[in-house]
Parts: sequence; C-alpha cells; structure tokens
Amino acid sequence: MHRRIIAPGALAAASVLLAIPASAASYSPGAPGIGDPYYPAYGNGGYDVSHYDLRLKYQPATDELEGTATLLARTTQDLSRFNLDFLLDVSEVRVNGAKASFTTSGEHELEITPKSPLAKGTSVTVVVRYSGVPSSKQAYGFTSWHRTPDGGVGANEPESAWWWFPSNDHPLDKATYDVSVLVPDGSQAISNGTLQSTSSRLGWTRYNWRSDKPQATYLATLAVGKFDITTGTTESGIPVVNAYSKDLGANDGAARASIERTGEVADWLSGYFGPYPYNALGGYVPNTTTGYALETQTRPYYSPRQFANGSNVSVVVHELAHQWYGDLVSVSGWKDIWINEGFARYAQWLWSEHEDEGTAQELADYVYASHPADDPFWTVKPGDPGPENQFDIAVYDRGALALQALRNEIGDDAFFAVLKGWPQKHAYGNASVADFRTYAEEVSGQSLSPLFDTWLFQPTKPAAPAARTASIAGASAAPLQPRSWKKIAATNDAHEH
Repeated sequence: MHRRIIAPGALAAASVLLAIPASAASYSPGAPGIGDPYYPAYGNGGYDVSHYDLRLKYQPATDELEGTATLLARTTQDLSRFNLDFLLDVSEVRVNGAKASFTTSGEHELEITPKSPLAKGTSVTVVVRYSGVPSSKQAYGFTSWHRTPDGGVGANEPESAWWWFPSNDHPLDKATYDVSVLVPDGSQAISNGTLQSTSSRLGWTRYNWRSDKPQATYLATLAVGKFDITTGTTESGIPVVNAYSKDLGANDGAARASIERTGEVADWLSGYFGPYPYNALGGYVPNTTTGYALETQTRPYYSPRQFANGSNVSVVVHELAHQWYGDLVSVSGWKDIWINEGFARYAQWLWSEHEDEGTAQELADYVYASHPADDPFWTVKPGDPGPENQFDIAVYDRGALALQALRNEIGDDAFFAVLKGWPQKHAYGNASVADFRTYAEEVSGQSLSPLFDTWLFQPTKPAAPAARTASIAGASAAPLQPRSWKKIAATNDAHEH
C-alpha cells in the first residue's frame, strides 16, 4: 500500500500539477499480475521481456547469492510504474540508465518507478542489483530454492525464478537467457543451454551459459554443487551435457543408467514430435530431498528419489517429451496444463509400445477400468483442472486417456500428423487447449468438440457407450496390468510440486 503525499494549499497543488506534463495523464502502473485466473499475482502487465542477462556470484557454504540482472524489454502500454516478481534484497534499480525508485508489495512483488514515464512501444533496459540467501525466503508458505549439502538448486513449477532472479514470471513472456555464475573452485554451476566458456581466477570459477531460444521463466534453472559431468552427442548431432551430484550414493548407478540414454530418447521422440528444437540437451541430478522431476529447458532436473528403485527411463521420456510439449509450445494460461502433462504421459505410453511392455491402447484400457465411476479421479477435468488440481494424477493419466480416445477417433495417420505438426505450428510460442482442439479438427477434418468435452471437461467417468465409441475398454474381461505400468506409476510422484 502506498501513501500519496498531497501538498497543502492550492498554490502548492497547482505547482505540482504544472510539473507534470499534460501527456503524463495517460500513463498508468502496469498490472501486478499478467491476468492468469489460476495465479492472479503471477507475471506482470505493461511490458514484455526479450532477454535476461544474469551475472551472479554464489557461495555454497552459506547460500549467499549476489546478482546483477539486466532485462531487455518493450513496453506494451504507457507506463508510470511496473512490477517484477522477486524475493531477494534489492540495492539498486536503473531504468534506461537512470536510477529508479523501488519498493516491495504483496508476497513477491518488486515495484519499480522509473525517473521518467515510459511510452508504449519503448525499448527498456532494466538493471537490478541484489543479494540474499535464497533458502531463507518464502512466499505463500513455500520455497522453490532447494539447499543441498554442497550448494543449492532453483527448480520448481509453476514458479522458481523469484528466488534467484527478477522476472516477469509467467509462460506468456518467454525470453532468451545468458546466465553467468561465479562459484568457488571445486564447485560447478549448471544452467540451461550451452556452456559458452569457463574461466578461473583467485580461487573462483565463472561459468557462462546461454539459452538462445525463447524460454519460460519457470523453465530457467540454476544448480551449484560438486558434480560429475558427462558429455556426448546425439545421433542427430545435438551436444549432450549431463551432471550428477558426487554424493548420490546408492542412487548413482540407476540415475546414470537412465539419464545417459537422454540422446537416444530425444532422437526417438523426434520421430513423433519433429526435430529436436534446441541446440543443447542433457539432464542433472543434484542431491536434493524433493521427489519431483521438472522439464527445465534443454536440461531437465531429476530428484535422486526418481532412481531409488532402479533405473527409470520412463521419467526421462516424460521430461524430454516436455521439450516439445510445454517448452517449445508453452501454455497460454496455467489452466492449459493438459497440453504439457497429458502429452508427456502419452509419450511414456508410446515408449511402452516401443519397449514391448504394453501398447498405448492397453494402457488406456487399464486406466479406464482401474478407476470406478465414483473414484474422485474422474472429478478432475484435465482441460481445466483448477489450481488445486493442476498436478493431479488425473491430468496425467486421464489426460493421456483422452489422447488415446482422440487417436481412435481420427485414426493413426491424422493423430500422428497432429502430434508432429502441433509443435511446429506454435513453435517458441504459447497455445491453449482450445487451440489444440481447433488444430486437431483442421488436420482430421472432423468436429471434435463432443470428444474433447467428454474426455477433458466433464467431471464424471465417460459412460460405457462413449468409451466404446472411442474404442476404450471394449473387452468384456478386466484388462491385465501392462508390464510397463509400474515403471510409469513410479514417476507419478515426480510431479507433486
């Protein structure tokens, strides 16, 4: 809340008014949220970021982070003030070179008032100097910064940026990134994209990472620790960088046996989704205590717990499928999460077919039969699950079931044309569930509204006639559990954020 100081007396008031250009009346603050009904305070209005340059220094022993963030943006309205999403302590803000005033509000808002108002369509350079201990910060009762025995990790969904860089934190505002991190010799800094260079001086090493394709803020990641790093190249020529914490213990072998197949899996997925869309690939496993995995762009994050029961290539398939469905094409709003999770789960079903451990049809039949009509599973609507159910298992399993119903409805040729064509149509942009339905109708030449409504938007189990129409659970006997089911189910807790 801000107090407006009103000078007493008519003369003082007149002088204040005269000091403000008449045109300034059209300038107004950018909205504190981008307009997503699931998360009204996430993102911001009034500008669009094109690039983040993050120059950081991190001390693993104390979790102290110092940073200078330079944001290149363009205004989308006449702006008197604008917000960034951020939690650490800010010492200085400059807008187009001039010092700007700033304050904080709400749970995670940094409010910036530039020295001069910004006209719509103006190119803006924002520099924020900051420092703090990320693990000491919480918003809404949680943290997305994970301390490890040898450092820290920024990775979570739908938010993680606030703990390590100021941003317009919503998938609608994608940007390119340069991330330069100074760490003590013996530690490494892992981020997205390609490692441009490293240099050492006076006991510190600087790592310079670059992501040169548009990237959503929650897909940006930073991990500092002691890692064993492996490198390679996929058959299609993409460089692969994987990193494993040196203290994974008994999970080390299973993690490597899974993630070292990243190149193979990415090449296989490109047969379904089109060419791999980035110039870097890999994965990393820090020694965190979280249970989830995350599709951080070009370099997914995996918790060690994913490999507690042995190798798990299925979770690698899931996170790499997101490089197309979720990263290349990102949600327009968080209600469109099915476009991310239903498709990544369906990729696991296709991998099951590839491994001869159960067809996608057998998995669909098993999911349908495994949940009776009164199971709460069916009350979650994958097409608009609500923020409280955004990562509910129904978004994954019922979401994949909807895709099998679509496949059966329009036939394999049209279905796989949709799977491959969709990422190209919306490459490096954003799209909604409605956009996907429209595209599937264009490719198939069929009206699909009833099918989408039945499988994605009704809070009930599709009745037997609808299931039979979609060729789901057509056999009279209960379907057997496919051999891949336990592996797929083992990834379920990977998505409990």
